[in-house]
Amino acid sequence: MKKAIILVVMLMLAGMMLAGCGSTETKAPVKKIVIGLDDSFPPMGFRDDKNNIVGFDIDMAKEVSKRLKMDVEFKAIDWSTKESELNGKRIDALWNGMNITEERKKNVLFSDPYMESKQLIFVLTGSPIKSSADLAGKVVGVQQSSIGDEVVTKDDQLKASLKDFKKYPDCISAFMDLKSGRLDAVVTDEILGRYYMSKEMGQYVVLEKPMGEVGNYGVGFRKEDKELRDKVQTVLNEMKKDGTSAQISQKWFGADIVK
Repeated sequence: MKKAIILVVMLMLAGMMLAGCGSTETKAPVKKIVIGLDDSFPPMGFRDDKNNIVGFDIDMAKEVSKRLKMDVEFKAIDWSTKESELNGKRIDALWNGMNITEERKKNVLFSDPYMESKQLIFVLTGSPIKSSADLAGKVVGVQQSSIGDEVVTKDDQLKASLKDFKKYPDCISAFMDLKSGRLDAVVTDEILGRYYMSKEMGQYVVLEKPMGEVGNYGVGFRKEDKELRDKVQTVLNEMKKDGTSAQISQKWFGADIVK
């Protein structure tokens, strides 16, 4: 009888130990990628009428993070401080129609190019401006620290000929001033400009000759985050191959314009 009681007690203790082991078991933490973006850059990344961040790059990043089994957070930042945000580790990537340039490559590790980027001049319908030469004596606006800003700033002759050169925190503000007559022209990315034109039918005209060199968009990572960059690139390649990126492009642009 005594042995039987001891056996029961031992079995109970063993069960409690097993239960205890189970209760202290912890799951591996879910990994998350924080994407920095200018949330006023349609159709790549912007806020809809319900204040949700949406866009082509948003859909692409969501699909990539899903396939990598990572959570994703979209963080609106001041685009002029994008490299500081990235290298200060407040974000993990810049994914928002970011042009790949030699200057940016010094501080940022880029994905392969995924879309072509042109800087074009946008004016009001009926404007006498027909080329970049006609900008002399005019007021021109750009987004601060954008490629449009760089293109105008680096063209000493063009910049010197302008009546005024205004820089805005986002392109939408520049287009609002163009519409109100405070600007004569806006220099910005073709994709954003054409999207804005489509929402304001008949109010704007685009000059088709690009300003500066034709560039490309890429996803930006910290220089030391090659492993993350390579994982994202592998998934982007898979999405290109299986047609997912084409479907997302059709949704936002009505055509497959992904490289």
